Parts: sequence; C-alpha cells; structure tokens
Amino acid sequence: MNIKTNSKEIKNNDIFIALRGIKNDGHNYIDDAINNGASYIVNEDKKYSKPTLIVEDTTKFLNEFLCSNFSTLINKMCLIGITGTNGKTTSCFLIYELLKKLNIKCAYIGTIGFYIDEKIKDLNNTTPDILTLYNLLLECVNNDVKVVVMEVSSHSLKQNRLYGIKFDYVVFTNLTKDHLDFHENMFDYLESKKKLFSMVKSNALKIVNIDDSYSNNFEYNISYGFKLSDYQLLSYKLFSNGLVYRFKYKNKKYKVKLNVVGKFNIYNSIISIIILNNMGVSIRKSIKLLKKVSLPNGRMDIVKIKKAYAIIDYAHTPDAVENVLNSVNEFKKGKVITIIGCGGSRDKTKRKDMGLISTNLSDYVIFTNDNPRDENPIDIVNDIINNLKNTNYEIILDRREAIRKGISMLSKNDILVILGKGHEEYQVIGNVRYHFNDKEEVLKKCI
Repeated sequence: MNIKTNSKEIKNNDIFIALRGIKNDGHNYIDDAINNGASYIVNEDKKYSKPTLIVEDTTKFLNEFLCSNFSTLINKMCLIGITGTNGKTTSCFLIYELLKKLNIKCAYIGTIGFYIDEKIKDLNNTTPDILTLYNLLLECVNNDVKVVVMEVSSHSLKQNRLYGIKFDYVVFTNLTKDHLDFHENMFDYLESKKKLFSMVKSNALKIVNIDDSYSNNFEYNISYGFKLSDYQLLSYKLFSNGLVYRFKYKNKKYKVKLNVVGKFNIYNSIISIIILNNMGVSIRKSIKLLKKVSLPNGRMDIVKIKKAYAIIDYAHTPDAVENVLNSVNEFKKGKVITIIGCGGSRDKTKRKDMGLISTNLSDYVIFTNDNPRDENPIDIVNDIINNLKNTNYEIILDRREAIRKGISMLSKNDILVILGKGHEEYQVIGNVRYHFNDKEEVLKKCI
C-alpha cells in the first residue's frame, strides 16, 4: 500500500496523509514528505505543490478509505480478538501455537510482535495504528492465512484503530487497574473494552470470563470460570514445573495437564480450548496438543539456578503481580525474592498497590528501575514505597545490579521472581532505548 502517515517512510510516488495526532501533527511534516518523494497530499488545511486533497478530518478519511477498499477482503479471514487487562498475550499465543500444530495457516498480532509461521517483526504497540494494522492483515491475506489471532488494547478501541474490522470470536479476560494515565477512570477503561464486542460478524461468539467482577457489563454467549458457566473450572493443582486442572462442559468432565506454571494460565488455556472447540477441534484433541506448546517469551519463564529458580514475567499491573506471586507461593519450598519496578510517564495510581502487593507476598523485595522514561527513577520508587509498613525491601535502581543481588541471595529451593519487563529487549531511560533483557541477565550468572 503506497499510503503513508509518517513522512520519514515516504518513498517516490507515495501518498502522504497528514494526521493530527496527540503528540505530533502530520501537517507539520508535509514539506518533508514532499521532499522525500510524496506525489499526493491529503490534509485539512491548504493546497501544496503536489496534487492535494483537502478534507475535513484526515483520520476519518483514512479510516473510511481503508475500510471501503480493504475490509471486505480482510474480513473473509477468521479473526479472533482478545481484550482485557491481563492474559491477552498468552491466550492469543496459545491459540496461535495450537492452530500451527493443526496445520492451519495462522497469524498472531500483539505485544510480542507479528507472526506468520514464525516471527516477522516487532510492533510498537499491542494493537498497531490502523494503517499498520491493515497492512499486516493484507500481508496475511497475501500469505493465504486462514485465522488471525489478535490482542486488542483499550487504547486502540478508544482511538478507533480497528475501524472496519469484524471479528468471528471476541474474548474478555478481565479488567483491573491500569492505563489510568490514558483513560479518565475505570468506567472509561471499561467502555473502551466493551467496544470490541460490537465489532463482530453476525454469527460471532462472544466469550467472557464470568469470574471477573466486570463480566456482567458485557453481552456474551459463552462463559468460562470457576463460577457456574458454560466451561466451568472445577479444581486445580499447581507445581513448580506445571499445573493440572479440571473443568466441565455439557456434563462431561475433562482433565488438563500443562507444562506451564501459574493459576492464571488456567484461564489463558481454557480460552484456547473454547475457541478451537467451536472451530470443530475436539476438546480432547486440544488438551493433548496443549501439553506440547510453550508460553511466549517472558511469561512465567523459568530458569534453573543451581538448586534454586528464577521466574521472569511481564506482570506490570497490581492484579498481574498478585496473580504471579500468589501462584509462586502455592508451590514454593523456599523463600520468594521479588525484583520489581514501575514504568515512568505511565499510570501513577497503581504504584502504591504494586509496592504493597509485592512486599506482602514476598519474603524480600528489591525495588528497581523498569522503564523510567523521562521521570526521575527515585521519584517512581518513592511512589511505590510510599506508606509501606513492611520493611522487607531495599532499593537498587540499576536493574542489572538488582538482578545480580537477587541471584546472590538465593539458597536451595528459593525462587527469584523478576517482574515487569518479561520479553522486552530494551530499557527506556530518558529518551534512549538501551539493550536490556531480564532473562539474558539471569543466564549470564548461570554460565
């Protein structure tokens, strides 16, 4: 597609559409686009030296252009959209991995990148901007992809980045405190999530986690959870190297064994069973295949360190941190040492909760940098420890040093839990991205 909204990406004969963004106004870069070879300009202001179309709203124009020209083709694929505060990445990736094992041509779009058969590229956002998204979906069409599994963020729903896309399956996982730097309040956050359930085809399945307190705000036709539901979870056991759970569907009981840890992965995996069952794959077949799939990088990623363990996870919300640490406490045999921080220039309201949860559920905590961005790291940590009554913590702002200290504290059967960054290959300090990966740092100490 020879349409661009970033002047730096313009090549000869491209069309440049000047969007008015929150941080950048594309109208300021029209001259750059022309100098880079743009042959046609769409804007809201005036005529330029190149052929120009003046419209009232360039964002609306782009959305309607993409929808009218490409949505019919894209919507012929089976589209699966999963939204919620936590669980999107793992749920989507498990479905993607299962479909691959069934030799169904599929794609994944989300936090850890864009995949068709294997990873194609990294993405800047969980759900990309609408132009990038349409380009990715057209790439799926061109590669004869049958099913696309997509993480759908509240940001993208509020900003209408999925305009014209209609889903065959939509899933709501949960809603907990997050992104309140972007959303006005929890009501606005919820209303954004609910939009996904209106972006569906006529025969779509709407799937909801009935255990979540916000589930009654959604219209759905399939439910799952420990409460009375269509796919009702009955019991579970957690181990240091996996988990077992049982559920009931249509009066039949099933047992699932997974080589992954964490109670929350019960919820993540049942979603894949539900969707595949409704795609015609038997429940027993899905259960058998689930034993052979692994979680995406940075999700309950376990590294053995002599006679102890490190677990690396992306958990960066109070609920996710609580879920991880509760799960670890269910199967621990020694101490739990946690390394955690909070991102800068993001929702500050959750920081105090993160400090309270991590110190309550750990034997010891090391507070460190996450991605401080343009905030003073010590200000972030002070927000985390504000009013903490527990004293079982220390502060080491250098994340590399914090990981080294955590490893040095391990004794037999102890577990070092490193939270917040998971799969990320970078750390953002100021306006600079430095290479950094939690698992890589742990492995350095294991060699």
